[in-house]
Amino acid sequence: MGLKLADARVLVTGAAGFLGRAVREQLAAAGCAAVMAPRQAEYDLTREADVERLFAAHPVDLVLHLAADVGGIGYNLAHPGRVFYANAVMGALVMEHARRAGAAKFVGVGSVCAYPEHARVPFREEELWDGYPEPTNGAYGSAKRMMLVQGQAYRAQYGFNAVHLLMMNLYGPGDHFEPERSHVIPALIRRLVEATAARAPELVVWGDGRATREFLYVDDAARGILQAAERYDEGEPVNLGAGFEISIRDLAMLLAELAGYRGRLVFDASKPSGQQRRSADVSRAKRAFGFEAAVGFREGLGRTLAWYRQQTGAGR
Repeated sequence: MGLKLADARVLVTGAAGFLGRAVREQLAAAGCAAVMAPRQAEYDLTREADVERLFAAHPVDLVLHLAADVGGIGYNLAHPGRVFYANAVMGALVMEHARRAGAAKFVGVGSVCAYPEHARVPFREEELWDGYPEPTNGAYGSAKRMMLVQGQAYRAQYGFNAVHLLMMNLYGPGDHFEPERSHVIPALIRRLVEATAARAPELVVWGDGRATREFLYVDDAARGILQAAERYDEGEPVNLGAGFEISIRDLAMLLAELAGYRGRLVFDASKPSGQQRRSADVSRAKRAFGFEAAVGFREGLGRTLAWYRQQTGAGR
């Protein structure tokens, strides 16, 4: 066993975000009292002067780099330059200054979007470099790949303990539900709740519905990150997921059932579906640091739907 969270000084980038909030809650539950959660208004992680000032002011043992600039397919297609630059620069600067400041460990949270467009399913970590990412997420996936390259290079040259987690699609209470930023689950929940309230006869869903995805509940993801922080010290990337896939069509039908929507779902094949299949081999995470997803998919969707209804005051 290596680093102990309860004794560590921890920096969490992206701490105000969807995943960051869940990580902070679990750090508190683990007894970790020294948590630095910088806000973007005070420290812009794309500016080296701000990153340097952050580490000078707050010595830390562990960096959990969760910060990202990303949205759904529409956002990523509209802002590929911004998405690449922001994510590549944040990863490079935060890791470099963590190393300079003497941090003992860096946990970089990457993405399933880094996998090749035509990767074999289930995705295996050793096949990450067997092709270019799916183009709608290519800029984001490539930027996240660069963080893995940097971590392995720093391990080789400096002995820096950088590890990299390949995160599957997240969902759960507190997710981004605004139209431009939302991913498929929160986008569908928002639209289904609105359609149910309006008694809309039909709801149009992007894509033909055949594409598949793997989803990981946000609390499970946070727990996996902290398990890796304490127990994993190798340079090879690790998939963090639930180990299943579901088609967008089946997902939409399940959410419609949970939301009580009685109208017709119409799949618009003229809209992009993104990568055709996504599901990960999660055996390395179980073997290396004992991680397994605990929250069932239907249960997690129900919690997320209930949270959204509570936040918006939308009744059944």
